[in-house]
Amino acid sequence: MVLAWAHVTSSDVWDEATAATYDEDMASEFAPEVVDPAVDYLYRLAEGGPVLEFAIGTGRIGVPLARRRTAVTGIELSAPMVAQLRLQMNEQMLPVAIGDMARTIVPGRFSLVFLVFNSISNLRTQGEQVECFRNAARHLRPGGRFVIELWVPNIQDLAPGSNAVASQVRDGYAAFDTYDIATQDCTSQSFSRMADGSTRHDIGRFRYLWPAECDLMAKLAGLTLETRMSDWHGSDFNASSSKHISVWRKEKEG
Repeated sequence: MVLAWAHVTSSDVWDEATAATYDEDMASEFAPEVVDPAVDYLYRLAEGGPVLEFAIGTGRIGVPLARRRTAVTGIELSAPMVAQLRLQMNEQMLPVAIGDMARTIVPGRFSLVFLVFNSISNLRTQGEQVECFRNAARHLRPGGRFVIELWVPNIQDLAPGSNAVASQVRDGYAAFDTYDIATQDCTSQSFSRMADGSTRHDIGRFRYLWPAECDLMAKLAGLTLETRMSDWHGSDFNASSSKHISVWRKEKEG
């Protein structure tokens, strides 16, 4: 049985068309050299206990983790994304609740809750992001850990007087991010050249947050920073890191 609070989320919801091509569109993120280090790290951190993935999507990380005989449960806002996951793994092997990761409650207590690939930024208000940390904490048993993978906004690359910066440019593809420094809103737009010669335009809206802001949200949820690194291999996090992987620990009931 899954419980969920009544709510209206600020997140974009991936529709059937987006879900149907998501794995192909994001093929670089599904490459073994990207997936395997994340799954290895999370498997070790779980220490054999059950794990919960927020924003599980099509199962990029959750499915291979479950294939290692880890008990994985997911929460996902988009039913079409879960339908794609179901092509790989059934409900008995990997149960998924359809709902908002900031408020949806699933049965059980977990040794690990994780949220990868910048997905906390899909929650576009600070209040919802705070609730996401609190929701992770309420699902953790004492000693359990919450893991987030999150990009560090490259606003230092903004030219004076500009609010946009290119994030990726390659043959047939270009993407740029537009930042509102006052609200921490980010709009990401991409343009892809299709096989038929047409151009596809995709747009996503996010709220970026800094590592120190994450730590304050964690503290409000009763979690303590344990580790921060710049990649799944454990490289040191520093001022030039483009992302961080942070681990917070729940020491006691709260």
